[in-house]
Amino acid sequence: MAQKNKSNKKPRWKLLHQYYSYTGFYSFVGKSLMKAALPILIFIIALICVHFFVIDINDILAYITENFPPIGVLAVFFASESILGLIPPEIFIAWSGKTAHPNLYLTAIAFLSYFGGIVSYFAGRGIASIPSVFVYLEVKMAKHIKNMRKWGGFLIIVGAILPVPFAVSSIAAGVIKFPFRSYLLFGLLRFVRFFVYGVMIFEALN
Repeated sequence: MAQKNKSNKKPRWKLLHQYYSYTGFYSFVGKSLMKAALPILIFIIALICVHFFVIDINDILAYITENFPPIGVLAVFFASESILGLIPPEIFIAWSGKTAHPNLYLTAIAFLSYFGGIVSYFAGRGIASIPSVFVYLEVKMAKHIKNMRKWGGFLIIVGAILPVPFAVSSIAAGVIKFPFRSYLLFGLLRFVRFFVYGVMIFEALN
């Protein structure tokens, strides 16, 4: 009898698949991609229109590279990645491709994005320790916090590799006090996103 029950026991991956199906994780990822796709599509169309009808994008990137110190551009990027990802990272990836050392600066912005997520994580931890702010944030980010409690690491992975704000997932992880070591591990996938996007954008601009 024990042997029969053991043979009927489902593998862990199937149980996880069932859990994420029942709790709407796959649906959430699909909807998130759809929401992210529209602004990205609009951004790409606007970029193409500017490139062909107004000014060569390569000229803009060259102007920024020649007239703004790299440390200033990197500082703006780090601030953006630490505060809800206000500026699309793709702009900075394109900028890095026009610098004298593209791979070096691409690596630099990947690290800054990763550390920006860590700043957001600790911001969430700090907010969670202030009752009045925590109550306010729980209302404003109720959906993200609820999803983080349900899906944990998988939601961090989604934030790291998909075109959705990584800072939001990081803040939610901090609010629920998600294990920091696990957060750091899942967040490493942020590097994968930057290097994959870097290859595509560098090719497109050459």
